[in-house]
Amino acid sequence: MRKIRVLIVDDAVVIRRLLTDIIASDPLLEVAGAAATGSIGLAKIPQVNPDVITLDVEMPGMSGIETLVEIRKQYPLLPVIMFSTLTARGAGATLDALALGASDYVTKPANVGSMTAGIQAVRESLIPKIKILCSRITGNAAATRPSAFTPRLSSATATARVDVLAIGVSTGGPNALAALLPQLPKDFPVPIVIVQHMPPVFTKLLATRLNSKAALHVAEAHDGARLVPGTAWIAPGDRHMEVRRAGVDVVLSTNGDPPENSCRPAVDPLFRSVATVYGKRVLALVLTGMGQDGLRGSEHVRDAGGQILAQDEATSVVWGMPGAVAGLAERILPLDEIPIEILRRVRIGRIATSAPASVEVHP
Repeated sequence: MRKIRVLIVDDAVVIRRLLTDIIASDPLLEVAGAAATGSIGLAKIPQVNPDVITLDVEMPGMSGIETLVEIRKQYPLLPVIMFSTLTARGAGATLDALALGASDYVTKPANVGSMTAGIQAVRESLIPKIKILCSRITGNAAATRPSAFTPRLSSATATARVDVLAIGVSTGGPNALAALLPQLPKDFPVPIVIVQHMPPVFTKLLATRLNSKAALHVAEAHDGARLVPGTAWIAPGDRHMEVRRAGVDVVLSTNGDPPENSCRPAVDPLFRSVATVYGKRVLALVLTGMGQDGLRGSEHVRDAGGQILAQDEATSVVWGMPGAVAGLAERILPLDEIPIEILRRVRIGRIATSAPASVEVHP
């Protein structure tokens, strides 16, 4: 088995050195080359034949976004991981890059002068993403999915009322949510709670962008927010999000409890809490993402009698999270069919609401 070849494109010498050290520390990876500008990086691709590129978002001259656009024109299937700053500007550029075809992103250490913690954080985030995106080389493609599964077909939930939609998503999530949420009507009859694996700043900007595209209201979650129909709440970066009873209402609660599945926010705490509060009236949805976050929470939803849907492998950027819950899911669907299935289920026991904005729903 050959090593995964990584091309580093970053204008900062200290970051190129940091990434070189991190990549060289793993026996399955090697640095194929490094470039200080986007134009040099583009010229090096045919020379060094990389399997994946790490690309700085903000560079003088040819920006990371401009470089990505050219990469996608010439090498549409070459994985590209953006390397961005943990700032509003960096978050905006990263979301733009994901919309333009970047495979994933990693955030730079907040202070490169304090290297130990920064290097460890980047290593823990970057190396697994490289290996998953290049699983065809490592031969571990099957490691992210169950060897066999049978969707859980339950007649008991065929007529069950749904009172909340809970969504868990990670790698590929911003684009998946941008495709899904605008298909739901403004008068969507239940609240939506979402965990997207993202750091602070990124989640607020993501919510703002989704709110501008969707008919329903999308916002970053905060403590005490009351769950009402037609509103989608996204967990804030670095905070777990749960739901709890407050008299006759259900409200949001965020906390800094330890990460679960190496994530904060994590899907499992949200799914556990909706199962506790709503019981069998939960519809859980697991979309594209790396790892298995959401599996344990989905077990709680199943045990409470709730319903589970998962995105299919063909339309997922990474079929780790949805693949992990495939054996618990009642249906495994391509992304473009999920809005119809959601609406079908939330309409049970209610007067029919509007159809999705750009799809036709037949009774």
